[in-house]
Amino acid sequence: MEQIKLTYDELLDINSKLRTQLEEATDAIEAIRTGQVDALVVNNGDGHQLYTLKTADQTYRVFIEKMNEGAVTVNREGLILYSNSKFASMVSMPLEKVIGLSFGNFINDSGAEKFDKMIERAWVEDCKEEIELVKSNGEGLCCLLSCNTLELDEGLALSLILTDLSILKHAENQLRIKNLQLAAAHLATEQLNNQLEDTVRDRTKELYLSREHFKYLANNIPQMTWTNLPNGEPDYYNQQWYTYTGLNFEESKAGGWEKVIHPDDLAATNERYLKALKTGGTFEMENRYKRASDGAYRWHLNRAVPLKNEEGEIVFWVGTATDIEDQKKEMEKRDEFIGIASHELKTPLTSLKGYLQLITSIKKDDVPPKVVQYVEKANKALGKLQSLINDLLDVSKIKAGKLEYAFDVINISELITACVENAEHIYPENTFENKDGNEFLVNGNLERLEQVLMNFISNAVKYSHHNKTVIVKSERNENCVRVSVTDFGIGLSKDEQEHIFERFYRVEDKKYLTSGLGMGLYISAEIVHNHGGEIGVDGELDKGCTFYFDLPLYEVKGER
Repeated sequence: MEQIKLTYDELLDINSKLRTQLEEATDAIEAIRTGQVDALVVNNGDGHQLYTLKTADQTYRVFIEKMNEGAVTVNREGLILYSNSKFASMVSMPLEKVIGLSFGNFINDSGAEKFDKMIERAWVEDCKEEIELVKSNGEGLCCLLSCNTLELDEGLALSLILTDLSILKHAENQLRIKNLQLAAAHLATEQLNNQLEDTVRDRTKELYLSREHFKYLANNIPQMTWTNLPNGEPDYYNQQWYTYTGLNFEESKAGGWEKVIHPDDLAATNERYLKALKTGGTFEMENRYKRASDGAYRWHLNRAVPLKNEEGEIVFWVGTATDIEDQKKEMEKRDEFIGIASHELKTPLTSLKGYLQLITSIKKDDVPPKVVQYVEKANKALGKLQSLINDLLDVSKIKAGKLEYAFDVINISELITACVENAEHIYPENTFENKDGNEFLVNGNLERLEQVLMNFISNAVKYSHHNKTVIVKSERNENCVRVSVTDFGIGLSKDEQEHIFERFYRVEDKKYLTSGLGMGLYISAEIVHNHGGEIGVDGELDKGCTFYFDLPLYEVKGER
């Protein structure tokens, strides 16, 4: 064979022509695939010949190329005669490398047998199955394979349409997981519901037993008992209430209870009860209830306490009314006896005081020192005894409504100064701080207000054993002046603060002996109330306390 020698330039020219022909062929194939041409002219060696493409074929090719599913045509041997771009991307291969390969190359080995049976059946009838393709990188891709036969010029072929199921499978998997989670949650909810039902059943039984127990106790105690909702509306009365008042539940709830309270006590009862509802504090007072059997009014001690939940909210109120008529009569007899005894003791006490004054008036040279010492001690004891008798007389007057005294304009600064000077003389071991400095004026009785303030000071001294500082102070409190005495002694508990102004109530100091009848603060409270003022105490156990009273400021005519 004769060897043809070509120059380098000739080779470059031939290469350029071949490259141009290749590009033209590639463009023509792409145009045919995408339906951009309807006909083409081909030189077959005998001359140029025109080849036309049917319009239906063009539309079909465009549709196949644009579809989201993979489209493949295979012959009887399973070789790929045609593939759209989607299938090539599904198996991660270039389109030109896909054509000519056996479609079985893209089937997972585990599904090969199933695929072969499906293809065998597809030549007879249309069918579809789920298969797993294998990409060029070895990854699997779940697809739905639809098969049907196709008539070509070259003969019968098989059209394969592959739908990517990966998103659907992922959704199904997520749905399955959610269903499992939902089933587990449903099971847990059902179990919790069963537990709640058991708990509710047990609690209902407990509440029923507790209610019946409460009713049994409430109906078998001598006191009248009732319960109220947080807003004060009554929702229960015990049998003693119905028996004593003669009212039924509807009558009592509708305000009938106001008809059985003595008219003189009704306003004060309502006022104090509304205050308790507003503040959430304990309601307590004495008033008279009319007995249905004979129409007699009998004294009762009323007390209502709020029951609160863990958040401090009032759930309901429990109230009781205890008949104290007999105790009241006994107290009246005792008060009468105290009044008579106090008057009877006052006469010999005055005589005794006079004799002691006569003894002290004798020349000291004529009286032995020992006698002088005894006389001084007797005078101190006499002063204490006289103070106790005066308290008893005051209590008698208070109970009889005869604690009367004249009022005048008083300068609070002068009152505090006089009491502090007096206290410094009586209690030299204590330190008194006067934090007044204000010229407040009030309308009152000087002697009685001195009695109140000196009672505060004496209590401060009595219950302060280590820190002996006592502070006396005055300050404006809205339209009132507040006079207070602060100590740093044993203090008061919350329970003691609630009862400290009651008659005969005394705070016991376990470390030190204290004297008194427990009437000083009771008398002080009555004096302050008679002045139109308020009395109170703030304190904490082992940290001291502050007793105070508020009095309305005196308004000079023409001033505000």
